[in-house]
Amino acid sequence: MALMISVSGIRGIFGSHLTPENLVTYTAAYGTLLEGGTVVVGRDSRVTGQICEDIVCATLQSVGCNVIKVGIAPTPTVAMGVLKHEAAGGIILTASHNPAQWNALKLLNEKSEFLDADRGRDVIELAQNGDFSYSTYDRIGSVSEDPEAIQTHIDAILELPYIDAELIRKKQFTVAVDAVNGAGSVALPQLLEKLGATVHRLNCEPNGIFPHNPEPLPEHLTEICDFIKSTPCDLGIVTDPDADRLALVDENGRLFGEEYTQVAAFDLMLSKKPGDTATNLSSSRASDDISEKYGQQCHRAAVGEINVVKVMQEKGAVIGGEGNGGVINPDLHPGRDALVGTAMILQLLAERDITASEYRNSLPHYEMSKQKVQLSDLGMDADDLLLEVATRYSDNNPDRTDGVKINFDDGWVHFRKSNTEPIVRVYSEASSAGEAEDLATNVLKVLRGV
Repeated sequence: MALMISVSGIRGIFGSHLTPENLVTYTAAYGTLLEGGTVVVGRDSRVTGQICEDIVCATLQSVGCNVIKVGIAPTPTVAMGVLKHEAAGGIILTASHNPAQWNALKLLNEKSEFLDADRGRDVIELAQNGDFSYSTYDRIGSVSEDPEAIQTHIDAILELPYIDAELIRKKQFTVAVDAVNGAGSVALPQLLEKLGATVHRLNCEPNGIFPHNPEPLPEHLTEICDFIKSTPCDLGIVTDPDADRLALVDENGRLFGEEYTQVAAFDLMLSKKPGDTATNLSSSRASDDISEKYGQQCHRAAVGEINVVKVMQEKGAVIGGEGNGGVINPDLHPGRDALVGTAMILQLLAERDITASEYRNSLPHYEMSKQKVQLSDLGMDADDLLLEVATRYSDNNPDRTDGVKINFDDGWVHFRKSNTEPIVRVYSEASSAGEAEDLATNVLKVLRGV
């Protein structure tokens, strides 16, 4: 697999596709685009993190950027660092949920947002042209450190007007944490202890050796579920390696479902301040339901964190997120943040005096089906397939923002083409897994003329 370049970053397997050479190339392009200024640099705990950090920091210096290192820290902590230091941008060295052999550059702008498509293209063009502005010896950038970055992030969360730390402390929650030995290994327990919780640490050594597949999906989270079944806990918290995605486990060892992390965050925020919400097209209809409960609208964006952020800003949304466990709270910074998501969940449970399972059972219930369609099976390319879907279901007013999404009374089906494989991804949702799968299957039958 070649180096993957997208709005999600520049990522690949270290040593084969992500090499010191292309780390220098893309970092120099980014630094040149910034025309100097300060860049906050952080990383997750991957074994290759230190060497990547050394290369990136030296390259930034070479193009005249001053570097502030925050070390091993969650992606949202680096974003907070950009705001704290009024920096020109930020770089996080993390391949997110990819396996341990991967690493990546995630690039932030001066607002702590991920680069949008236009700005990303500027970096790519500079990298391809190789026309970098290297500095002379008397103009190279400096390097300093901010050892308080995580504490600053936690303090900002505790200062949010709707986080009542004293109320949460009185509940004396017991929480199990599986940080997959990633960047949340220190930060999450530290936040929880500030909120008076007793913390059971599972996989909280930030050594980059992931004890299980690092993507927080149900099939990878049996350890924490089994732990909670045998050890009394009020809540289980799971993050990916860079701690921007948050999955929850109730006191019975039952998974909340990643889709419902943002739903809970929406519920808390909308109970405190009115306003619309935003999420991506592939996220659960439960986000719409909870927004409508408060008389607000949930706006939909193309898949991708920066796309949700842009829609939030356009619509003035008070809260946003993605169904992969991402909570975007603009009162803090415009990005997914497992730490603020954790505090919001504990606030909700504390003030409503409800268990995690009771709360989850109170929410509208949906199930998703996720399938792949080989284009060779249908005898058409991806664009033709998407056009055919939109044409066949024109009466349903298909959404063409990102692929094609068809809304039905009892659910929806979303078709998106893959950028890396000759397939189309088909996500569907209904009140049960079987019904969700049937929705997608029925649309595919129409396409096949069955």
